[in-house]
Amino acid sequence: MLTDAVSINAHSSIRIAGEKVLWFDPFHLTEEPRDADLVLITHDHYDHLSPEDIARVRKADTVFVLPASCRESAEKNGLAPCVFLSPGETAEAAGVKVEAVAAYNVLKPFHPKKNGWLGYVVTVAGRRVYVAGDTDENKDNLSVKCDIALVPAGGTYTFDAKHAAKFVNKLRPAVAIPTHYGDIVGSLSDGDDFAAAVDDGIKVVRKI
Repeated sequence: MLTDAVSINAHSSIRIAGEKVLWFDPFHLTEEPRDADLVLITHDHYDHLSPEDIARVRKADTVFVLPASCRESAEKNGLAPCVFLSPGETAEAAGVKVEAVAAYNVLKPFHPKKNGWLGYVVTVAGRRVYVAGDTDENKDNLSVKCDIALVPAGGTYTFDAKHAAKFVNKLRPAVAIPTHYGDIVGSLSDGDDFAAAVDDGIKVVRKI
């Protein structure tokens, strides 16, 4: 199963290993795999754009995908070649189809919509995988169609476990994977709370 190819080091540091190796927001890595064909950065907060951790996964031909609003951060940190996307745009990067989804808070100040930060839908092995980034439910991400959804569940800066589950129940993916808890924000019990609130027809896989 594709979910077997998904791993989470910590927080929102996600690796998907298939024909290509994709890393999303690498963070708190203890090893140096240097295996990334594609690195996707959701926004430039320190726990999502970590130069030290990017250096541990990048190789000579790694391609980077970032929000268009993070161009300066990409240049400052020597990330190239880059594909810059704005919400709603689609591109192919390192042979992978990537769709940019707006990621923002509605009632919190931490991730304003005007910043143009992102979640991503990538097509891997014929499956649509949605990595939501730091977000709450909003009118833009409610339209996402995906087979697997990785959504933040730790609260404070994003959904908490209860609201993340409500969001997933509206999206109706086949599989839901909670992220962004148990490190910096949230506790390990958030994974249990999320699983308990997700509808029976959706399989919950915990990677943290």
